[in-house]
Amino acid sequence: MKQSAKMLVLGVTALFLVFTAFAMRPFGIPPKTAMDDYMIMNGQKETAANNIVASIVFDYRGYDTLGEGTVLFTAVSGVFLLFRMVKK
Repeated sequence: MKQSAKMLVLGVTALFLVFTAFAMRPFGIPPKTAMDDYMIMNGQKETAANNIVASIVFDYRGYDTLGEGTVLFTAVSGVFLLFRMVKK
């Protein structure tokens, strides 16, 4: 019974991986959206930044970046609190 359950799980996992591999887009060809074109054409005028990646991360997605920084800070603080030495 255990052997057949393991084989079933392995088969479902392999089927999922094969299906996912065939469903992927070709490497290096991202989907094209109107938002991409807008940010490329207007990024320097609206943000006054020469680096389009920096302008997207810090100006267009500032709140998202702030949230990611908060999550990272909380995770590091939690790990620090877990591994600190307790003096008795």
